[in-house]
Amino acid sequence: MSSAEVSRPLLIKVCGMTQAENIRAVEALGVDWMGFIFYPRSPRFIDQCPSYLPSQARRVGVFVNASLEEISRRIHQFGLQSVQLHGDEEPAFCRKVGNLGVEVIKAFSIRSEADIEATQTYEGRCHYLLFDTPTAGRGGSGVAFDWRLLSTYRGQIPFLLSGGISPESVEALRLFSHPQWAGIDLNSRFESAPGVKSIPLLAPFIQEVRKLKGPVLT
Repeated sequence: MSSAEVSRPLLIKVCGMTQAENIRAVEALGVDWMGFIFYPRSPRFIDQCPSYLPSQARRVGVFVNASLEEISRRIHQFGLQSVQLHGDEEPAFCRKVGNLGVEVIKAFSIRSEADIEATQTYEGRCHYLLFDTPTAGRGGSGVAFDWRLLSTYRGQIPFLLSGGISPESVEALRLFSHPQWAGIDLNSRFESAPGVKSIPLLAPFIQEVRKLKGPVLT
């Protein structure tokens, strides 16, 4: 690695937070982003602000085919800094969400190379992509997809890996490589109950992930 090249650390996002003290404890582990799910059909749905919201970790709101008005309302209610769109939102809608003053993350369920090709029209409309496992519940299945499919991704938008990452995934993450890989999204495999993250599971995992190096920036 030359002096002009710097390897950035992987972002760690913990999603599906619901309880104040659990939020506080997870934030103390040094995670970068924390996700709040505003999809009523999710077992991790949150409607009212808990008594504590993260002050160090970035607040990410997760939506599925929500209206722009609903997204704007939640941005103000929770002080969101990023919005993750986990439905069928088109590129033009992503741009409108970005105009609300937040970073935009667009999630894609990956079944085949065709799903990866569909990301091309989102160039310039999103700050990040999130690649997840196809599921009727729109995420949180605890099942991994075939990461080898991502070798065909040639886009310029950095992405997060999601879907089935577990405490046993450290070696798989160590072996994974892609120039646009920015971080990981953790959820159901680190829970003691839906919406409640297990600190004994998260803490050692995060410690190991912090040893991994992300893409090289030039």
